[in-house]
Formats: sequence, structure tokens, C-alpha cells
Amino acid sequence: MAWIILVVAGLFEIGWAVGLKYTNGFTRVVPTGLTLVSMIISLALLGLALRTLPLGTAYAVWTGVGTVGTALLGIWLFGEPAQAMRLVCIGLIVAGIVGLKLVTP
Repeated sequence: MAWIILVVAGLFEIGWAVGLKYTNGFTRVVPTGLTLVSMIISLALLGLALRTLPLGTAYAVWTGVGTVGTALLGIWLFGEPAQAMRLVCIGLIVAGIVGLKLVTP
């Protein structure tokens, strides 16, 4: 269950990272509010996952999920470059997340 909570926390991290782009420097009320709610939920879920998962593993997976999701949404939503080497590097992060899951009890 902790792994599911951790992945959901990572998804909310994606939400607040992308949300930051839409806040326009925290000048837009609705995107700012949604971004803050995503931050709170993400951190709360990470805290719950940390009850049973090792700190280093949980933090690495949380940031990894956030990084991969944010990078992919940056490509999709904002037209950021989707160069082959960039995608390979994103794939390596995914491999790291899977590897941590496989070696963590």
C-alpha cells in the first residue's frame, strides 16, 4: 500500500510542478490555489509512505515520478524538445524507479 501512496504522491508532485507554470509567478488565483493544494497533498502522502518505506528510496521514487511526469508533460503541453537523448535519460530515471522497487522490501 505504501508504494501506491508514494506513486500517487509523485503524481501530485507533477501536478504542482506543472501548476507552477500556470500560476504566472503566483499572480493567478485559481492556478496558485490548485498548485498549493497539490503541494500539500503530495507532501502529506509522501509522509504517509515514509511510515514504512526507507527515506532514501521513498524520496528518490517521489522525485523520480515527479521528474519523469513533469518532463513528459513539458514536452506535451509546452512544446519542449523531445530529443532522443533526453528521452533516453527519462527512461533511465524510470529504470531507476523500477530498480528501487525491486530491491526494496
